[in-house]
Amino acid sequence: MRLTTVLGLCVLLWGDVYAAQYVFPENGQSAEQQGQDEYYCHNWSTQQTGYDPTVIAQQTPSAEPSRSRSGARGALRGAGRGWVIGEVADGDSGDAALAGAVLGGLKGRRDSRNEQEQQSQQISSAQQGKQADYFRARAACLEAKGYSVK
Repeated sequence: MRLTTVLGLCVLLWGDVYAAQYVFPENGQSAEQQGQDEYYCHNWSTQQTGYDPTVIAQQTPSAEPSRSRSGARGALRGAGRGWVIGEVADGDSGDAALAGAVLGGLKGRRDSRNEQEQQSQQISSAQQGKQADYFRARAACLEAKGYSVK
């Protein structure tokens, strides 16, 4: 496989992740040697930090399934509460149960969305820390191999 093809695949996989670091060969290394060294340092940094920027997108969970289940659970709870209130208040539990189901479903979805946003923020800050560790490790590896990393 040609080096330009390998480098193109790296750009495709890593996207803008490597825009944060610029690597310059200080000892006249060829482009092929630099590609091999960067590949080695990527693997080494991933092993050292447990962070791999090439698979982060695959690890992001989808939020939709749990959100719809939370809405359904909220609707059931709301319908039950509405039925009880309607039965006690005026004996018309059907309309009260329907109103409770609608409001409970909306509340369940809102609560689920808020919880997922909080989890996403926690994951994001943890990933930023791991990403910074990864880039420091990668820079240390490349500098040891005779590259200037900025």
